[in-house]
Amino acid sequence: MARLKPELVVVNGQIATPAKSEAVSGQDMNRLTVIAEGWVACASGIIIGVGTMAECADAVDVSPDTTVINAAGKVVLPGLVDSHTHLVFGGSREQEFYLRAQGVDYMDIMAAGGGILSSVRATRAASLDELVDSGLQRLGWMLSQGVTTVECKSGYGLDLETEIKQLRAVQILSQRHPIELVPTFLGAHAWPPEYRGREEEYVDAIIVEMLPEIARRGLAEYCDVFCEASVFSVDQTRRIMQRAQELGFKLRLHADEMTGLGGAELAGELRAASADHLLQVSDRGIDALRTGGVMPVLLPATAFVLKKRYTPARKMISAGLPVALATDFNPGSAPVPSMLLVMSLACLYMGLTPEEAINAATINAAASLDRADRIGSLAVGKQADLAIFAVSHYRHIPYFVGADLVETVIKRGQVVYQKPQEKGDGDVTRFDSQSVSS
Repeated sequence: MARLKPELVVVNGQIATPAKSEAVSGQDMNRLTVIAEGWVACASGIIIGVGTMAECADAVDVSPDTTVINAAGKVVLPGLVDSHTHLVFGGSREQEFYLRAQGVDYMDIMAAGGGILSSVRATRAASLDELVDSGLQRLGWMLSQGVTTVECKSGYGLDLETEIKQLRAVQILSQRHPIELVPTFLGAHAWPPEYRGREEEYVDAIIVEMLPEIARRGLAEYCDVFCEASVFSVDQTRRIMQRAQELGFKLRLHADEMTGLGGAELAGELRAASADHLLQVSDRGIDALRTGGVMPVLLPATAFVLKKRYTPARKMISAGLPVALATDFNPGSAPVPSMLLVMSLACLYMGLTPEEAINAATINAAASLDRADRIGSLAVGKQADLAIFAVSHYRHIPYFVGADLVETVIKRGQVVYQKPQEKGDGDVTRFDSQSVSS
């Protein structure tokens, strides 16, 4: 058998990866493939080999030009996938953060003209360059947390011009930052103030004007709707999403967050790619998600910030559903860019095991974005997206809550993040036979 000739190889680490290269559910969510001392070899941006150190010398042919990363005493995971964010927005809403800390309800803030509409005003006023600059900073935060793929929604424009501006910012960020971005059109995020009392006209504007133009420009892969009391009803959401399907968009859905409106049932009916939030999901909704093949994307940071009850993750897993995790990073209900904190919250407050949290933040999150065949696990033929953590066991990752654990991030076989090291303590080296055999 020919020896592999990698451009980059990670050696001596604890390799922990989903056991399957597709979405996992039920008992499979609690399983990982773990190699106590292993290696991952990469070439041309693709994983070309994974194995134990005992077989490394015979399997891998490194040269003086090969980059070798010694991960001894560390953990190697697939790059994390954040499958629900509102990354691009203008302004900030710290005053609302403190109001909520004093007991003011999120929906009351929104009804008074704050919340999403506050971000709409700031985003409409922001230039494209300002949105890109702030987006680069936020992506930097995420990269340092081991994230290599991020879904990005619009939804802070609520008019065609600003929605396009947000999605153009996502395009530019995709070109300027190593994190892979997945764009979603969320024009149905709230009622624009200029359409107050004319809500059905705004639904028509989304269907007749906004969706076709976004599709014509190729600015978004997915369409999302905030299906919630006082926002978009189930019937209005159905109309928008059916038109989006006709235009070639794949579907995501904010469902049953504040009230059990039936969003999960609608997601199942439309066979959406994901239904997200689901704090108030019903048993019928869980059945509909399973029957419709919908991925539940759970957002524990939102419940944490809003001090709401958490999504019934254990009930979903017991019902045979897969679940994914995401940050819901946004300026209001979840100013949380950390997938590591999300994994900890999922274990502490939703009852996930560390294995389930890792599967939910990698392969299942990738599946929710229709990318499980490319990312989400460390398997030969998949994109070489890896994160190396400065802990000795993968269970330490959610255990050390809020710790700065990520040491190195690799995207498409290239080192794109290296945690600053003290002098003489770097781990990215050229090939040294001792580093492979030790």
